Amino acid sequence: MEKKKKIIGVSLLCVIILLLLCYVGLDLVSQNNTLVDQVVSLMDGQIAKEKDFQIDGYTLENPNVIVNPYGNSPLTALVIFETDNEEEVEVTIKGKDKNSTFTHTFEATKEHYLPIYGLYADEENEVILEVGDTKKVLKIKTDALPSNMALPTSVKADKSKLGNDLYFFTPSSSGYTVAYDVNGDVRWYLTNYALWKIDRLENGNLLVSTERLVNSPYYMTGMYEMTLLGKIVKEYSLEGGYHHDYYEMPNGNLLVASDNFSSGTVEDYIVEIDRETGNVVKTFDLTKILNKGDGKNENWSQYDWFHNNSVWYDEKTNSVTLSGRHMDAVINLDYDSGELNWIIGDSTNWSEEYQKYFFTPVGDDFEWQWSQHAAMITPEGYVFILDNGNNKSKIESEYVPASKSYTRGVLYKIDTENMTIEQIWEYGKERGSSFYSPYISDVDYLDKNHYIVHSGGIVSVDGKPSNQPAGLTSGDVSLTSDTVELLNDQVIFEIKLPTNNYRVEKMSLYGNENFSLGGQSRIGSLGKTKVDHEGISFGILAKNYDEIKESHKIELTKEYDRLVFSGQFLRETDVSVLLYKNGVMKEYDVPISKKPYTALCVDIFTEEEDENGIVVTKYINQEGLDGKYSIYLKIDDILYDTGRYVEF
Repeated sequence: MEKKKKIIGVSLLCVIILLLLCYVGLDLVSQNNTLVDQVVSLMDGQIAKEKDFQIDGYTLENPNVIVNPYGNSPLTALVIFETDNEEEVEVTIKGKDKNSTFTHTFEATKEHYLPIYGLYADEENEVILEVGDTKKVLKIKTDALPSNMALPTSVKADKSKLGNDLYFFTPSSSGYTVAYDVNGDVRWYLTNYALWKIDRLENGNLLVSTERLVNSPYYMTGMYEMTLLGKIVKEYSLEGGYHHDYYEMPNGNLLVASDNFSSGTVEDYIVEIDRETGNVVKTFDLTKILNKGDGKNENWSQYDWFHNNSVWYDEKTNSVTLSGRHMDAVINLDYDSGELNWIIGDSTNWSEEYQKYFFTPVGDDFEWQWSQHAAMITPEGYVFILDNGNNKSKIESEYVPASKSYTRGVLYKIDTENMTIEQIWEYGKERGSSFYSPYISDVDYLDKNHYIVHSGGIVSVDGKPSNQPAGLTSGDVSLTSDTVELLNDQVIFEIKLPTNNYRVEKMSLYGNENFSLGGQSRIGSLGKTKVDHEGISFGILAKNYDEIKESHKIELTKEYDRLVFSGQFLRETDVSVLLYKNGVMKEYDVPISKKPYTALCVDIFTEEEDENGIVVTKYINQEGLDGKYSIYLKIDDILYDTGRYVEF
């Protein structure tokens, strides 16, 4: 009996101690009493700006004119006023000639919020409003362009064959998403960083990448659907992020080049997301369709073996076309089953089981494509490809040097019954190495016999053509982006820029979009961040991290949907971020190593390295976390208290 009483007493004592420790643990959040710095998102910032878009008391004679209303589209304005009756308004933005003047008629209403696009920088722009027989002339002054804006070095335009559409470019590295008119003048640009494809959706809005990384070097959290005013209508977030390309499906969904990071590879995963919910409704996993070791070219790696850089859906054949740069292969999949239909490219280094998917060339002057981009199916059923032209062989001893290479747009006619392929059109070969782009670049189909060929990544080093992207070169580096528009085999427009640009789209300034206040939404998810270690922890003893904060360049910030940690550490240092709440510690490892990037498509290097180590970033997503968490760091088994807490 005495023994039993002792056991009960000890048990009660343990419970009391445990409760006391729990109390200590619960109180730890209050000790970490500084909230981590909050980053105001673009969307949250614009919601606040709309509070100043006043209409009461403003008339056609005295409108409210707000230049750059959302703070990220400097060559736009919002004109606001009321009329007694429902009235249409015709707006004219005066240009230097008819090819650079824009006119748009807005629907009849009493409350007018008129987006004005296409203003010139550093000028007092003339904008004419016409309501019935009444005309109002506005003078809208804009700021100068940023000093690092790329301006054309050459523009050639046959204006008799051109309208007033603009040429929208996205950058390959630093720079701006920008639109030039037929005179080469900048008429629109974004100040927020947007990569990859830019295009207009069926509803008239643009779709561009977010400026936030989900993984280095260039995998973004998702996409913004926005107006040319810079207003973000929707933000789409994807667990595997977004890179290179998307396609708006006939049902409105988005087919997106994404990643499955858990597989240990990248750029081999495509997802279809529901436009209303952001949910992934279909996936194409290329690791289950192709052999990773097949078709290798110079840029192939275990990590980035396929390097998908384009997505295209063809409704006639219900198929998806993808471009595997590191295999010199354009592949086509059945949309319903995901099974392989065909492969365009040199079959060298491919397994026997895939040989049946390749075409046999017929006709004269046939050439395969190499390290290609922007594969699409035209309305005539042709395959249109930007052939970068790298090496022009998979056999190293037969590589063609950059000085003898060329980039071209090429149209192939395929016969899937007899598995033959014929080259029916090309442009760029005649331009030689001066038109050679070893990476990025684009082709666009405007109409039958009306195309754009964009050699966007021309690189020369010490005056000689280079086989490497700009970010992987050293010496006296010169960059050029050369974009050519052809109609019936005649060049009707060409613009050269002293930079590299990923893609170009020719689009009208105004679509069918309508301005409205509010209505912003976020859909999709970045998913749950893997917890590497989790356990009960009471009474934490930790050093103050002020002693290592500066030496490791540590930064902690909170975005609306995740905690962001960055710092600089020597290779193989054991680093982790720990979140503590209610006696439970969640530990997230931070790998200190550089990913094996090869022949990048854009030049973003977030993992800088010097004698002090590598700058790395860890993202801890909000999903699965709730409430306040104290933030600790562990560096080589030494625990540091940041004195900060984060609230999800």
